[in-house]
Amino acid sequence: MIVPYPAGGPTDAVGRIVAQGMQATLGRPVVIENIGGAAANLGTERVAMAAPDGYTIGLGNSVTHVVNAAIYSLKYDVVKDFEPISLLALEPVVIVGRPTLPANNVHELVAWLKENSGKSLAGTAGVGSVADVALYFLEKRFGISIQHIPYHGLGPAVQAMMSGEVDLIMSLPGNVLGQAKAGTIKAFAVTSKTRLTGDPDIPTVDEAGLEGFYPSNWHALFAPKGTPKEIIAKLNAAAVAALADPQIRERLVADGQDFFPSDQMTPDALAAFQQQEIAQRWPIIKAAGIKVE
Repeated sequence: MIVPYPAGGPTDAVGRIVAQGMQATLGRPVVIENIGGAAANLGTERVAMAAPDGYTIGLGNSVTHVVNAAIYSLKYDVVKDFEPISLLALEPVVIVGRPTLPANNVHELVAWLKENSGKSLAGTAGVGSVADVALYFLEKRFGISIQHIPYHGLGPAVQAMMSGEVDLIMSLPGNVLGQAKAGTIKAFAVTSKTRLTGDPDIPTVDEAGLEGFYPSNWHALFAPKGTPKEIIAKLNAAAVAALADPQIRERLVADGQDFFPSDQMTPDALAAFQQQEIAQRWPIIKAAGIKVE
């Protein structure tokens, strides 16, 4: 299983947990190979170019299989060069702010952002990252402007926010739940329909008055184009069995992950979901003029 990010990050953690769970069904080890670099494009390209024999699969997400195709000139097609295997887990975004931010709920935050349109600062993990794209969604929703400040990962961005260097972050849960519980940052809402198991005190966007605002990151398995359907079916069965294991689910929940309904874990459902994500995200990304060569 190729993970297109360095070892130790949140996507790598998901890959290792799921790989371990798939081994029982497949009857053989599932080895993780981390191929980071070029905003995850190097590892994703390796999957696209691999032999379609079922022995090389890739862990993808909303960045690798949706966002990157809208901002980079890629050597592969994120739809045509892959066979979908299964959706795995969903990772909502937590809207968090510096402890001194003069807002204590979403309504006050939006009012403050409108008052400071063009002056407020938000940390991101880089151009095209989940945090970066989620900010564009927020700007579009309220007709405001926020300055995007890129860091080398969400960890440094969170540290910058805690010190007051930036005002807010649209962060993945694993990077901020500890600080939110400790009260060293302000957590305004989570972009999902249900509260996080890891911190049920954070309201959902619907509860907080930001109804229907659901930017998120998701993880899924893909194989090279041309992988036989019977192999895809076997890999899908292994992934579904892994996600049904209570211990696997518990470990993923601890990392801030949520789960898809079982009827959305088919190859066809993943294909439809990816197309839906492309239709929703590409227009906003392109309208924002995000482009990296």
